Amino acid sequence: MSLWPWVLAACLIAYLTKLVGYLVPTRWLESPRVLQATSAMTIGLLASLVMLNAVTTGSHLVLDARLVALVVAGLALWRGVPYLGVVVLGAAAAAVARLLGMP
Repeated sequence: MSLWPWVLAACLIAYLTKLVGYLVPTRWLESPRVLQATSAMTIGLLASLVMLNAVTTGSHLVLDARLVALVVAGLALWRGVPYLGVVVLGAAAAAVARLLGMP
């Protein structure tokens, strides 16, 4: 069986989901509970994507310098380091880990 029917079905579902979003009344979207839920979902989605990219290569679980960089960046965020510092510390941690022989 071809993959194209599945791709077209996914496109149709995505389009219809976006279209239904325009039909939701504005007063529902301005509710404090809805605003809190949507912001929490955004954070959760971003965290899951970052973690997935940090520990996988293709379909394999890989523990390498990316995970070290993620841990160091997480600790820096927890300690209140500004964003640019978090990026520099994460990159430096990955560089040091690779220098020490971690893949």
